[in-house]
Amino acid sequence: MSEKGKKESPEQIEFREYCREWLSKNTPGDPPVRLPQMAIEITTQAEMDYLVPWQKAAWEAGLCGADYPKAYGGGGRTGCQLIANEEMQRVGTPYFPNVIALGMAAPTILHHGSEELKKRFIPKILSCEEIWCQGFSEPDAGSDLASVQTFAERAGDNWVINGQKIWTSLATFSSWMIILCRTDRSVKHKGLTYFIVPIESYIGKGIEVRPLIKITGETGFNEVFLTDLEIPDKYRLDDVGNGWSVAMTTLIHERGAGPMVTPSAGGRRADDAPGNAMDLIDLARQSERNGRPAAEDPVIRDRMIELIIRQKGFRQSIRRVRVKGLVDNPMRIGLQGKLLFTEIAQEVSALALEIEGAASTLFMNDENAPNKGQWPLMYLNSYGMTIAAGTSEVLRNILGERVLGMPKTK
Repeated sequence: MSEKGKKESPEQIEFREYCREWLSKNTPGDPPVRLPQMAIEITTQAEMDYLVPWQKAAWEAGLCGADYPKAYGGGGRTGCQLIANEEMQRVGTPYFPNVIALGMAAPTILHHGSEELKKRFIPKILSCEEIWCQGFSEPDAGSDLASVQTFAERAGDNWVINGQKIWTSLATFSSWMIILCRTDRSVKHKGLTYFIVPIESYIGKGIEVRPLIKITGETGFNEVFLTDLEIPDKYRLDDVGNGWSVAMTTLIHERGAGPMVTPSAGGRRADDAPGNAMDLIDLARQSERNGRPAAEDPVIRDRMIELIIRQKGFRQSIRRVRVKGLVDNPMRIGLQGKLLFTEIAQEVSALALEIEGAASTLFMNDENAPNKGQWPLMYLNSYGMTIAAGTSEVLRNILGERVLGMPKTK
C-alpha cells in the first residue's frame, strides 16, 4: 500500500481502486475535433458533442459530484472528489465542459439555495444536462464587483432585470446563468441581490448574447444584454440585499478555497497542449538557439530548472489542503494556489516562446508551428487566467489583508 493510501480512509481507498478500474475501461477516445486548452473556451457544438457525454458518463459512474449529497444527484461520499480528480488527471481524461456550473453555481446553490432549487438544479449540473454561465463582470465593474449596475426591480412575485454583463464564458451554450444584480441604488454592498436566470428560453425575448473575439482570435467570451427580463422570485438565492455574501461564496469556490471540491478539469486540455514546466525540456531539445539545441544554453537550462522546481513545489504545497486543520485560514491555500498556478503558467509559456525564437510567431494553423502552435496560444490565454476569478493584484490584497492581517492598502 502506498504512503498516500495509508492516509486515506477505507472508503477512500476503495473509491480510488474503483476509479482506477473504471477509468481503465471507460476513458473516451481521441476527440474528433481540436479542443481548446480550457473548458471556458469551448466555442463549437462539435466540441460540446464530444465533451458532454464524457461528463455524463463520469457522473453516472460516481466520479463527478462524488461528495455531493445523494439527494442532489451526488455520490454521498466524503473526501472522494479529489481522489477522482487525481485519477482522471493521472490517465489524462478530457476536462468536464460544465466548468462554471461545477465550480461556481453548484456550490453556491448548495449553500444558499432553497431545497427546491437544490433538487432542481444540482443533479442536472452534475450530469451536464444543463450548461451554466456567470453574470458578474460589467463594462464598468470588473475588479470592483460591488459596483455592478445591472438592476433588478421588484414586480409583485417577479423581478424585472435590465443591464449588461461581459466576459461571460459559455453563454452561447448555457441554459442558466448565476447573476449578481443591484436591487438598491442607495447603498453599495447591501444593495446587491443574487439570482438564477434562465438564459436559453429567453434568447430574443429579453436576453441577447454577443460573442467577443479574444486576443487569440477565438470567441470564448460573450456580452450578455438583459432587457426587461422578468423572472419569478423563486429564482432568488438568499435574502434581498444579501447578494454580496452569496457572491463571496461563488468566488471562494471559483478560486479553489471552498470546502466543496470541484469535479476535475481533467488531464488532457487539448491535442498536444503544453502546460507543465517539464514540457520545456523536450521543446528546448527540439529548438535551436545560435545554431545549437536550446537545451545546451546554460541560461535556458537554469531558467527551466527554476520553473520546474517552483511548479513541483507549488504542487506539493497544494497537497496540504487534504490535511484538515493544517492551515489556520481556509482561504490561504486556495487563494495562493490560484495566484501561483496562473503566474507560473504565464512564466512557463513566456519561456517557451523564448526557446522557440522566431518559430513562436507561427500560430495554430501553420503546419510548421512547434507543438501545433499551442505554446503561443497558452501564452496569450495566460493573461486571461491571471485576470479571471480576481486579478493577481486583488488576490495579493486579499491574502495580505484577510489571511496575513496586514493593513488595507490606501
